[in-house]
Amino acid sequence: MFESILCQVTEYDPDVLESLIELAVEIAREGREGKRVGTLFTLGDENAVLAKSRPLILDPLLGHPESLRRVTDLNLRGTVKELAQLDGGFVVSRDGIVLSACRYLDAVAEPVDVPLGLGSRHIAAANMSAVTKAVGIVVSESSVVRLFCHGQLVGEIIPEVWMMDHAAHLRGTVNREQVGELTILTPNLRPASLAK
Repeated sequence: MFESILCQVTEYDPDVLESLIELAVEIAREGREGKRVGTLFTLGDENAVLAKSRPLILDPLLGHPESLRRVTDLNLRGTVKELAQLDGGFVVSRDGIVLSACRYLDAVAEPVDVPLGLGSRHIAAANMSAVTKAVGIVVSESSVVRLFCHGQLVGEIIPEVWMMDHAAHLRGTVNREQVGELTILTPNLRPASLAK
């Protein structure tokens, strides 16, 4: 479903990345208990991410078996949606194991170019993706899901067509793909001579 984004982020297992993106879109669309929820996921380079982050509270996932913390496991989704209401982000291993929740990301990269209007979650994801090999996936409280790789915004998923004119932050020439009610935006990486 997210082919255009999967083409932007080639370092990770597409099944794990797609499952994590689907979870992020579910959180963006559903919120929790009638209110919108924002959260942040990092995927991959987990040791570096854990070293550059710290727990905000006692980790609610600590001690649970790895088999119950797979992002591809539909039973984990409800737990993640509940925990998404708390501050901090989720650290997901390259293999799709949710290692930690409620983490504060301490990474700082210079210069990271985050579009104006995007908040601290986006800056944290961009910074972490710039100083590690992790991908940052942000669910904005405005219900948009954004992906950061190597410190750059590489994709936006806008869940409602009516939000299109107000939610997009990608710059330059953008590819637009419609999948059901989702609008998926990615940078056009083709040289200008081929784009004609």
